[in-house]
Amino acid sequence: MKVACVGGGPAGLYFSILMKRQDPSHDITVYERNPAGSTYGWGVTYWGGMLDKLAGNDPESAAAISGNSVRWSGGTAHIRERTTTHQGDQGFGISRRTLLTVLTERAESLGVRVEFDHPVVAGAELPDADLVVAGDGVNSELRERHADHFGTDVAVGHNTYIWLGTTKLFDSFTFAFVETAHGWIWCYAYGFSADHSTFIVECSPATRTGLGLDRASEADSLALLERLFAEPLDGHRLIGRAHDDGSAQWLNFRTLTNRTWHRGNLVLLGDAAHTTHYSIGAGTTLALEDAIALAGALRGQPELGPALARYERERRSALLSVQSAARYSARWYENLPRYLHLAPPKVFALLGQRHSPLLPYIPPRLYYRIDRATERLEALRRLKRWLGPRIARTLHARPWTART
Repeated sequence: MKVACVGGGPAGLYFSILMKRQDPSHDITVYERNPAGSTYGWGVTYWGGMLDKLAGNDPESAAAISGNSVRWSGGTAHIRERTTTHQGDQGFGISRRTLLTVLTERAESLGVRVEFDHPVVAGAELPDADLVVAGDGVNSELRERHADHFGTDVAVGHNTYIWLGTTKLFDSFTFAFVETAHGWIWCYAYGFSADHSTFIVECSPATRTGLGLDRASEADSLALLERLFAEPLDGHRLIGRAHDDGSAQWLNFRTLTNRTWHRGNLVLLGDAAHTTHYSIGAGTTLALEDAIALAGALRGQPELGPALARYERERRSALLSVQSAARYSARWYENLPRYLHLAPPKVFALLGQRHSPLLPYIPPRLYYRIDRATERLEALRRLKRWLGPRIARTLHARPWTART
C-alpha cells in the first residue's frame, strides 16, 4: 500500500511506524509543514497504561519514550494560603519536541520518508496514494476541504488559557488557585524534562480583562503571572511564546467533533478527528490510540472502505467516556467559584471527581459527603456506578449550550 500521512505529529508518525512493522513493503511518506525540530507547546502527559500499549505495539519506540520521560506521583493543590496533597497513580511527562524526535527517528529507521517544510496547502492536489491520512491537527486543511461531508462542529470554551513553560521542576501534578480582586485564576503544572515543566494558566474572560492580561504584552503578562503564582513557582521564571506583535498567546479551547471520519481514501486521525479538553491530559494518548486502531483495522484487510469504517466505529466507542469526562472537567473549571468556598482538602476531593455527571447537579458539600460515604459502603458505590452513566446519557441528549 502507498500511504501519505499529512502532518508529522505523534499520531501520523506512530501510524507510519506501525504500518511499516506490519508490512515493510508499504510505501509511506509523512509530510510535515514545519521545519525539523520545530514544534509548539511544551510537555505532554501520559499514564502507565499508555506506555504498556506502546510497548505492546513497538517496544523500541516505547523504550525510547520511557527513557526520555520524567515521572511523578499524586497531586498537589495550592488554594489561597493552604497546600494540600493527594497520593495517586504515577504519571509521566515528556517534551513534545523529544517525543517527535523519537518517533521521527524510529519511523525513518524503518524506511518511512519524513519530509519537513512540506505543507499540503488549501487547493493543492492531495498526495498520490492509496490512503491519505489527515493528521494535520485541529485546523486540518484536508478536513476543511470537505467540511460538509465530515460534518465538522467546533464548540468554543468559555474560559481563556495560556500555555507556558517554567524552569521550576514539579514532582507532582500541581494546581494553584489564586483569588484576585477580579476573580479566580489558576494553573496546572507538571514536569516534562530534567529541568522544565509545563505551566498552563486559565481564568474567565472577566478575570483576564480585569487583570489587564487582555491588553498586556507577553513580558508584562509573564511578570504579573509570576507574582500571582509566586508560591508554586518558588522564585522560578515563566517562559512564553509571543505572537509576532509581542502579545501573549491567550486562547479559548475548541472542542472539535466530526459526523464521520473518512471519505474515500482520506481518513482523519488525532486532533483532526476530535479534541478533548486539556484539563484531563489525554490529547496525545488519544492520538496514539487512534494510530494503533487505524493500523489494526488495516491489518490483513484487503478493502479500504470496511477497514476505515471499522476504525471509526472502534474509536468512536472508545472515546465516549473520555469525551464525557473532558466536557465535565471543563465545566468544573468554568464553575470554579461554586467549589472554592470549601476547605482545601474538600476542594481537592471534588477536583478529583470533576468528571462526574452528577457533580454539577448536587450541592458540593452534599456531594462530598456522599462521595466519602461511597468509599465505605459497597452498596453506595454500586449505586453511583449505575446512576452516573444513566444521568450522563440523559444530559448528553440536551444541547451542550444549555449550561447550568
